[in-house]
Amino acid sequence: VQLQASGGGLVQSGGSLRLSCAASGFTLDDYAIGWLRQAPGKEREWVSCISSSGGSTYYANTVKGRFTISRDNAKNTVYLQMNRLKPEDTAVYYCAKSRRYHTWTYWYTSPDEYEHWGQGTQVTVSS
Repeated sequence: VQLQASGGGLVQSGGSLRLSCAASGFTLDDYAIGWLRQAPGKEREWVSCISSSGGSTYYANTVKGRFTISRDNAKNTVYLQMNRLKPEDTAVYYCAKSRRYHTWTYWYTSPDEYEHWGQGTQVTVSS
């Protein structure tokens, strides 16, 4: 199982980035996928998740209305569109596979519900 996040970079406050998560080694459309982030000196924070079909999503209050999660199972890829970025969004962003097969639950708002964290991508937002 591998998940590789990409698309990070340096952007000014108010700018946008689109992160991609390329999945391999498992059947992507059998699992919900989450995006999580970790800022220096802070614990890993859940950001958003999407159901296996893409029909349901959750967002952390800190990003709701600014970030959009989506997936293309045919391309084995999950995306995170980030708009109106703020300096407090600066972190390493990770995508991760949910632990439960074909399950959608509010518990996916917890980082503990994920496994197989991919290599993250750095997002830096300057003020």
